[in-house]
Amino acid sequence: MIVVTGATGVLGRLVVDRLLELVPAERIGVSVRAPEKARDLADQGVRVRHGDFTDPGTLTEAFAGADQVLVVSANTLGPDGVAQHRAAIDAAVAAGAGRVLYTAHQGARPDSPFAAAADHAATEDVLAGCGVPWTSLRNGFHANTVPMFLADAADTGELRLPDDGPVAWTTREDLAAATARLLVDGAPDGPTAPLTGPEVVDFTQVAAVVGELTGRSVRRVVVGPEEYRELLIGRGVPEPAADLLLGFFPAARRGDFAPADPTLADLVGRPATPIADVLRAALVPTS
Repeated sequence: MIVVTGATGVLGRLVVDRLLELVPAERIGVSVRAPEKARDLADQGVRVRHGDFTDPGTLTEAFAGADQVLVVSANTLGPDGVAQHRAAIDAAVAAGAGRVLYTAHQGARPDSPFAAAADHAATEDVLAGCGVPWTSLRNGFHANTVPMFLADAADTGELRLPDDGPVAWTTREDLAAATARLLVDGAPDGPTAPLTGPEVVDFTQVAAVVGELTGRSVRRVVVGPEEYRELLIGRGVPEPAADLLLGFFPAARRGDFAPADPTLADLVGRPATPIADVLRAALVPTS
């Protein structure tokens, strides 16, 4: 049985939906904090059980009978987040899983200024010592965050962000399709090749695409980190989230979220989704 954690979240649910296209429902289990939110999966024949990384005792039953466990990374940052990942990995090993897979990040580095990437690197250290075969999915930076970075740039004509660098933006839909294929066909040991979109672009290029799509010129304006932090907080972003986003820019400048790699496209058997398609869906009204 393939057990997927976090299956009521966006990425976890997308993975389960792709798995249902590839294997019978009875070969799939999900571990979720709120089983009532996965009732439709149970109705399709998926095994739904309560599992919470912060309550490791719940994972024993949630992971029982698993041949593979996909640990979808927690939203919690820092030592608490890594501890949650450790609890899930330990529970998967105790359940007898033959492989543990984890949704990491292309930029996973212990010295990363982007806090989530440092947590992924720490979790990879946990995996390396878990005692069973493991795979760290080096996912590209989620493309759904680009409209958040854009904010009101299409209306104001200015994209005001700190200095950045190239990013291989990747859709969660593509990542889910690739992950499902690896779960079914077999995953490599250790970190994968970067699982990314088809190209790297910086925010100057993103601004140009926005202008082409909307017909309104968008000028890229470089602002200092403190000014951007104030902009975020003024938009209602909590301070911890603002600080996390600030770490993205120095990591991008040094190339942590590049290059683009063909592995994802090879896994799904089609071209990966370009960032222009993501922006078109976000910015261009459908008739």
